[in-house]
Amino acid sequence: MQIGEKVAYSRPLAQLVGEHPAFLYVKQKLTLLARCDAPVLLTGETGTGKELCASALHYLSARASRPFIPVNCGAIPVELFESELFGHQKGAFTGATAAQTGLIEEAEGGTLFLDEIESLNVAAQVKLLRFVENHSYYSVGSAKKRQADVWIIAATNQNLRENIRNGTFREDLFYRLAVMNLNLPPLRERRADIPLLVNHLWSRYAEHDNGDARRLSPQAMEALCEYSWPGNVRELENVIQQLAVFSDAQAIEPADLPITVPVSIKPTAELSFNQARAQIIANFEKTYLEQLLRFNHGNISRAAKEAKKDRRTFGRLVKKYQLGRF
Repeated sequence: MQIGEKVAYSRPLAQLVGEHPAFLYVKQKLTLLARCDAPVLLTGETGTGKELCASALHYLSARASRPFIPVNCGAIPVELFESELFGHQKGAFTGATAAQTGLIEEAEGGTLFLDEIESLNVAAQVKLLRFVENHSYYSVGSAKKRQADVWIIAATNQNLRENIRNGTFREDLFYRLAVMNLNLPPLRERRADIPLLVNHLWSRYAEHDNGDARRLSPQAMEALCEYSWPGNVRELENVIQQLAVFSDAQAIEPADLPITVPVSIKPTAELSFNQARAQIIANFEKTYLEQLLRFNHGNISRAAKEAKKDRRTFGRLVKKYQLGRF
């Protein structure tokens, strides 16, 4: 067991930092979900902490003393998925010079976390479905059926219902995996947690053995709170790591931040109330549209639906701000 695993085992929720009501709701649900053995589907944007939540679920459960095996489905070649998951016998295929244990057997009695579940092709989905249905499987090249006691937790940053409509994800597998479903809020919807996360991450990455106490200025903290964080907590962690390594300043200022911070509009004699308001609204609209289009890979129809706007009206706004392809 690694050091990080010991921390997770003793304090499963310690790495889930936040006090916003939406995040407290998530932590409350994790505690409840950990009491059951039904498959769990974690949804949320990239970087919202799905693997941390899966780990917390495992270490909150009665399976805490058994293995927690995280698997990035997108990283497994299609042709090797069955072998990786179920294992194979010697000689089962060209190159199989020795028998290999599968991930399911490694996770026996514990939890198998399947991240980026949407990346599995339909053939792999069929094989996974059979296992999820009855927890039995065949090692590649073997006629002997095996049983496994494994808790399945899956995660995705996509709308699987949309994938079902597109024919890229099986509906029956979706309902098998989403017996319990928990959606993680993006960081921009819990901005009040940003100072807590910054302080937590800063203490982890910016501590000095010589006792130097570098800090973020109030202006830098304000800038971090105003940023939209399309990469969520993972992006925030990356930013803090970069500051800890590349900045020698005792006080980190907004100019030191490796992100594009929106410029706040401050009242001046040059702008009337209506002019300042119009400028703020324009800045908001452009930033909002850019983010929404980026999240939807430039698909105006999907972005308009998410914004609850008529497509034609949404398209006019995109044209108004001369937004390019995403």
